[in-house]
Amino acid sequence: MLYAHIAYSQYTIKLSIQTTEDKTPLAGATATIVPINKTLVADSLGMIAFTNIAKGVYNIKISYIGFEEKTIKLNVPNENVVMILLDEAEEQEDDVVVTATRTSRTIGDIPTRVETISGEELEEKANMKPGDIRMMLNESTGIQTQQTSATSANSSIRIQGLDGRYTQLLRDGFPLYAGFSGGLSLMQVAPLDLKQAEVIKGSLSPLYGGGAIAGLVNLVSKTPREKGS
Repeated sequence: MLYAHIAYSQYTIKLSIQTTEDKTPLAGATATIVPINKTLVADSLGMIAFTNIAKGVYNIKISYIGFEEKTIKLNVPNENVVMILLDEAEEQEDDVVVTATRTSRTIGDIPTRVETISGEELEEKANMKPGDIRMMLNESTGIQTQQTSATSANSSIRIQGLDGRYTQLLRDGFPLYAGFSGGLSLMQVAPLDLKQAEVIKGSLSPLYGGGAIAGLVNLVSKTPREKGS
């Protein structure tokens, strides 16, 4: 008899989540029963069904991207389908920019050490010598910029003492100068439009070819803004 009583005390909550304007079902909307921390996602018809819910009063929080969050109080048992209407948010969320690299791990999980030059340090180097990036790289440990031509001022980047042809120079993740950056002048790279510079010391030839045996320097460009500052 006790087991039958427990089984009988479990109920189902059915929700129909739609838009206020034209009653369009919101597929993918989420509903959370706050006291028991149970969350479900609406199907293609905007329906959500919570099962095995005990009798009582529950606060249910409903949310969907681009719509205002709503919280309702519901008495259980309730055999009817509860219709919930969500209003569009007045302020849309900011655009999300997703960038990808050749590896599936974040910088923090990569075993190779990644050094980043950004912010005030990068601005200081750009103001001191805005013509090229040699000063920015010279003050990093383990990196030397060596002038290879007295007439054209060509320079190469030497990482950990290896020859400059073993250092790959990237711009936003792509090889600069078609992978032959070691034989071209660094005077052609101005630091004024850079957001940050990422330096990796160590062999990355499996990912970037034989030109990255010593390491690589990735120059990340600034992101254009909609309004000027």
